[in-house]
Amino acid sequence: MSDIVGLVLPFFGMIFLGAVVARITRQPLEALGWMNTFVIYVALPALFFQLIARTPVGELTEWSYIFGVVFSVYVVFTLMFAFSVLFAGASIGESTIKGLAAAYGNIGYMGPGLALLTFGEAAAIPVALIFCFENILHFAIAPLMMALSGEERASRWQVALKVVRQIAFHPFIIATAAGVLAAWLQFQPPVAVDRLLQYLAQAAAPCALFAMGVTLALRPLKRVPRELGLIAALKLVIHPLICYLVLSAIGDFPDVWVYTAVMMAALPTATNVFVIGQQYGVWVERASASILLTTIISVVTLTALLYAITTGILPPNLFR
Repeated sequence: MSDIVGLVLPFFGMIFLGAVVARITRQPLEALGWMNTFVIYVALPALFFQLIARTPVGELTEWSYIFGVVFSVYVVFTLMFAFSVLFAGASIGESTIKGLAAAYGNIGYMGPGLALLTFGEAAAIPVALIFCFENILHFAIAPLMMALSGEERASRWQVALKVVRQIAFHPFIIATAAGVLAAWLQFQPPVAVDRLLQYLAQAAAPCALFAMGVTLALRPLKRVPRELGLIAALKLVIHPLICYLVLSAIGDFPDVWVYTAVMMAALPTATNVFVIGQQYGVWVERASASILLTTIISVVTLTALLYAITTGILPPNLFR
């Protein structure tokens, strides 16, 4: 158990420090802008590039693994969306944000740091695959569903162009594509460049987690959604369970790949869900509450999951 505490405490400790410092210094949330810019445009892209560039190209095209991970995400999204529309009588736009709150985990800020800390560099490729393919679909689903709901005022061609731009110009996607190209060409950057990438990569996780803590602390908890219990259960328990069952059923993947996918599925709601809600003016305050509360609950659920993985209680394949 001490090993698990050693993994989880530094990780959630950085989030806690960010929250405490934000409360003490009373800086406005806008002051976080440059740190977010550094994390999103510099540090995390450097991390993704560096790890993927070292990987054999054959490992980057595990399509059955990609299908299993993405399929589990959209099973959870569909469950939450259908419940919201059919039983809560919510609009398509509101149900879309609820679905994202239940299915879209914090795979950008929290995922890479925790996966690499827990499983080592062997987790780099599954993390990159999960991040890229989940985000490609997330970037697409929000504007498409909002267009159906009438919240997106642009034409179909404008929506399609917006989706393509979001995917093509996202810094994480660009870094991943550059890493794949470097792996294919077996490109080795000069020593000075490689050292710079190492510095940036090492800064990615602590800066991202600290920034996340600041963001959570400075967003007031005003409106707790009635569906919070269902959202938390879907995001923190049912999503990783579905992911585990699907990957066990469709293939015989490396243990680290399975555990990484399950852990990534168990992450709390992504801060991007608030950004998407704010962009369309839909379910904004309750999205913020969902992020904060699922993050707090995940301290318990993620610790329990990591304990089950590291002690062998959870086998890498249920059917093997």
